[in-house]
Amino acid sequence: MGELILIRHGQTEWSLSGRHAGRTDVPLTEAGEAAAESLAPRLAERDLVAVFSSPLSRAVRTAELAGLTGVRADPDLVEWDYGGYEGLTAAQIRETRPGWELWRDGVVPGDSAHPGERLRQVAARTDAVLERVRPLLDEGDVAVVAHGHLARVLTVRWLGLDASAARLLGHPHPGTLGFLATEEEQPFIAAWNVP
Repeated sequence: MGELILIRHGQTEWSLSGRHAGRTDVPLTEAGEAAAESLAPRLAERDLVAVFSSPLSRAVRTAELAGLTGVRADPDLVEWDYGGYEGLTAAQIRETRPGWELWRDGVVPGDSAHPGERLRQVAARTDAVLERVRPLLDEGDVAVVAHGHLARVLTVRWLGLDASAARLLGHPHPGTLGFLATEEEQPFIAAWNVP
């Protein structure tokens, strides 16, 4: 059985400053582009039978620079819709909501472009991705280019855990790889935050 390879998009100005970038289409920085290019040799070694990407340009550009071909855009891979917290850092949010924690407290509604999303909605999207990906793993590896919080939710759902368990995973660094695998039909994390 193949591995599910999670690729977090390269660095953006917002990821560098800690701003929540859900649906806002923020481009890669030069460092983000360089990190994406550096993934190409490692990914070229893999037998990829399918590649899926968030349709946001930071993910699509990462896939392109990493040398991935035949990439299919999947709207279920878009980052969490942070609603009224879009563009804010955790510190800014805690100024008005002391003790705020995304996994426990969620987000507040925003404007029509950022209505906000509950954790269970993000989990439902990642479950749909996994349902489409699992049969393909019988043929080889599958790569997914996505975003930090979404990748954490997808990973814990791969493990069969509640989406709130994503708080236990370290945030994947921009431009890194994660490898999800199975052994004797049991899912596990083979590697995380691989540059």
